[in-house]
Amino acid sequence: MHPFDVETLTAGRWRNGGGSTREIVSWPAGAEEFQWRASVADIDRDGPFSAFPGVDRTLTLLSGDGVRLTAPGTFDRTARAGEPLVFSGDLELTAELPDGGRCRVLNIMVRRGRRAARVDRATGPVVVPTGHAGVFHVLRGHWRTDAEARPLTVGQGLWWDGNDVAPGRAVTPLSPGAVALWADITPVR
Repeated sequence: MHPFDVETLTAGRWRNGGGSTREIVSWPAGAEEFQWRASVADIDRDGPFSAFPGVDRTLTLLSGDGVRLTAPGTFDRTARAGEPLVFSGDLELTAELPDGGRCRVLNIMVRRGRRAARVDRATGPVVVPTGHAGVFHVLRGHWRTDAEARPLTVGQGLWWDGNDVAPGRAVTPLSPGAVALWADITPVR
């Protein structure tokens, strides 16, 4: 498992200037085309939302009042706290922020036909399935794995690919009210 802290990840500005992205992982590392990718994006203002043809996306609001994604006549949904929003990367979307506020989202992208992703809120132990990749991002409290000496706290987490995890490896809450997001990324067979 590979630990990360969102605040220490390098932020890259979007081409349209509407936000920035902090990449957690793009798998396989160094490949021209990812099979799956995880990042945290800060959306600063209304504007176009990048299309990713052939990719399925899941956005989960981490902070802010939400973000509305629209494609005229085909798609109109709002990402709200704790509710993963799944959509096709093929869509040419526009992002709108309520009252001009800013927001931060966890963005999970999987190459359609190769990987599938499901994002859930975790409040109890998460046992990582053998052969699955994933991302675990702490929202509240403290969490620990049997391999990590230091507890994970808000904005920190772990990622792993399908070959990284020994059977039975778990991430466990250490404090009452601990909450995290867990993206389970599975191969499509």
